[in-house]
Amino acid sequence: MPTGVHLRDARRQLFDAAERVLLRDGPNGLTSRAVTEEAGCAKGVLHRHFADFDAFLAELVLDRAARLDTQASALREAVGTGTVADNLTRALTTLFGPVPVAIIPLITFRDELRARLRQAVPGGGIAILAQVASAVSAYLADERAGGRISADADIDSLTLSLVGGGHLLFADRDPGPPDPAAVGKLVATVLADVLRRRSH
Repeated sequence: MPTGVHLRDARRQLFDAAERVLLRDGPNGLTSRAVTEEAGCAKGVLHRHFADFDAFLAELVLDRAARLDTQASALREAVGTGTVADNLTRALTTLFGPVPVAIIPLITFRDELRARLRQAVPGGGIAILAQVASAVSAYLADERAGGRISADADIDSLTLSLVGGGHLLFADRDPGPPDPAAVGKLVATVLADVLRRRSH
């Protein structure tokens, strides 16, 4: 492929190429050369659109984090329907998909990237994990307000347990994502003391 190939939407194509490299080669394989080669463009294209590689990575993370908003909205819309445990099991499985799980170690191991993300989202914690925590916390609060979770439930502690436990389950990606039953067991265990029992 010629190095001077015209990219109609360079940012999107570079982000998509970076995602493919990240999923295939992991955080250590994600270099500016790997991204531009995957996108089939000259190295200069990346630097025309971003100040440097860490600026590119920060924009990539923020773009992918924003995509989680759709899944977060779906979880909020599930309030009062189905069971709380099933809703959270589905949500954790979606929110901790392959791309978010691959991005978390990238943030963890790149100091400059973390610094830039803190500037972009002050107090936001680790992007991706912060989005997942926010979605789960809002859902739990809504279910508590609706009476399906006990009124004295500690939403912050429940969120921390679900998100932290969920991340540990999904972070070990070999040989693949955890069995849905394992996610369901985590959710059921965390929620065991706060779910309101209703007679049918």
